[in-house]
Amino acid sequence: MAVIDGEYRQRLQAILAADASGYSRLMAADERATVAALDDARAVFRRQIEARQGRVVDMAGDSVLAVFETAIGAVAAALAVQRELQAAGALFGAQRLRFRIGVHLGDVIEKADGTVYGDGVNIAARLQALAEAGGIAVSDAVQGAVRGKVAAAFVDQGEQPVKNLPHAVRVFGVRPEGGDAAPAATGDRAAPAPPADRPSLAVLPFTNMSDDPEQDHFADGIVEDIITALARMRLFFVIARNSTFVYKGQAVDIQRVGRELGVRYVLEGSVRKSGGRVRITGQLVETATGHHVWADRFEGQYEDVFALQDRVTAAIVSAIEPNVRLAEIERVRTVPPSNLRAYELIIRALPGLMPRATRASMDEALALIRRAVEVDPRAAMPKAMGALACTLRISAGFGNVDDVKAGLHFAEQALAERDDDPTILAHAGAALAMLGYRAMGVRVLGFRYDEAQRAAERAVMLAPNLLMVQLSAGQVKGALGEGDAALAHFEQAMRISPFDPAMSGFIAGAAAAHALAGRYEQALSMAQRAIEDGPYLAFSHRVLVIVLGFLGRIDEARIAARRMLELAPEFTVSRYESLSPFKDPEFRKRTAEIYRAAGVPK
Repeated sequence: MAVIDGEYRQRLQAILAADASGYSRLMAADERATVAALDDARAVFRRQIEARQGRVVDMAGDSVLAVFETAIGAVAAALAVQRELQAAGALFGAQRLRFRIGVHLGDVIEKADGTVYGDGVNIAARLQALAEAGGIAVSDAVQGAVRGKVAAAFVDQGEQPVKNLPHAVRVFGVRPEGGDAAPAATGDRAAPAPPADRPSLAVLPFTNMSDDPEQDHFADGIVEDIITALARMRLFFVIARNSTFVYKGQAVDIQRVGRELGVRYVLEGSVRKSGGRVRITGQLVETATGHHVWADRFEGQYEDVFALQDRVTAAIVSAIEPNVRLAEIERVRTVPPSNLRAYELIIRALPGLMPRATRASMDEALALIRRAVEVDPRAAMPKAMGALACTLRISAGFGNVDDVKAGLHFAEQALAERDDDPTILAHAGAALAMLGYRAMGVRVLGFRYDEAQRAAERAVMLAPNLLMVQLSAGQVKGALGEGDAALAHFEQAMRISPFDPAMSGFIAGAAAAHALAGRYEQALSMAQRAIEDGPYLAFSHRVLVIVLGFLGRIDEARIAARRMLELAPEFTVSRYESLSPFKDPEFRKRTAEIYRAAGVPK
């Protein structure tokens, strides 16, 4: 501990910051009930914090700030608080408060009256804002200090920028082990019932059995390919990768997974890569009974890894549907890259295409994709991924005309190489609809709506159960102004991946679809829900600004615009007018007027 002077001292402490999700909305609906719920929640925080030798520093408004001598105490208190608040949900009723909690381990400056300041407090507050409603986010410093010492697992969410700090902070979501609680990322959502006419299946992340932790990427890539192959068959309803990967690194209860994801079967397995050989093991379990339907082991040379994946997929299909035609398996077989190096580069690019990816990780992803295209110039998938990467950069608010040109070029090349693969059709179709440039309201480049619609509709026809197919179709229909059609695709995406870390983006897409259809109150409710689920997504705040403008609530739109600009400081009205994908000129004109009225820079 360092004493700065008689009034201040600097010390290393664990800082817990918490904030109630949707507090203002609940207050507007019922002040008395919300205040009562807040008092109950404060009592829970104080009791659990003090029980673990923590000290409450402040409980101003709907927030909580506390400090602990150890990171273990802080994380244990956060877990206990969320557990008790969840259990007390019925008591709070309609005004139940769900808190986001962030925990960081760092230096604080403590005054004689007990108040604390410093970067450590700022980082804890930022972590709190990145947590899911009802969830916990911690820094890498905390994760390293408590790993293996608390009954919880940690989901790596990548590096995140922190306001007023020159460096990013690596963030981990915290999920309690054991019990029947849903993953932290899911909030209160329950998985919708799968279709009754098809077997439902979830493929869990395979365990990397190699000594090299770098092979995690390889194992994840194999799982991704198996999920995609199964999802492309109309025989199955398959949960998307983004929802099953919340279980990565966990010792899971198969029956609990079945309940949480609403599936009949779960596939789990392992991958070992040693030298030039690969071994893949898998077992298929019926979730209701725990009965092992199938188990097998596949071995081969690394160069034959795609053939191994095909054998695994065919074996699973045969185990579930013994009468399935071999022609069905052959129909959905992907054409792999001819060069394994290109395949590895694409796998390594995936984190930069995921939710909460930073600008730096998105830059790295695009660079890796470009290298993959150079390594294997005839492969279509790297080009389709390039189209996706450029589209995401524009959506994130920092892409430019060069990204538009590159994304369109990637899309054209991908379709020229392969126009019968639903994933390629989806990525390329979305890029053709979302990427373009207008000058003085006149289209100069891109926005090829007819081609985009044909690609999206063909992708849906080929593989309606692929998450990216539904998301891309929703984007295309939204750009065309078909709000009801877009909404149907986004709702189907939520069904395919009910626990998706990118759920806030799906909800924001649904909010935009409601706005396009003129249902502004529904759009407002969805936009608010999207922001509660993921406050880090600039697109959700953009939708909120537009919806509030349509409702005539300009003062609130100005507040929403300020938050949006914190997340996307390069966003301007002129940028929106030139890069907005919406086909309807009246809609573009009206939304641009709303942005101006809300104080967005010209």
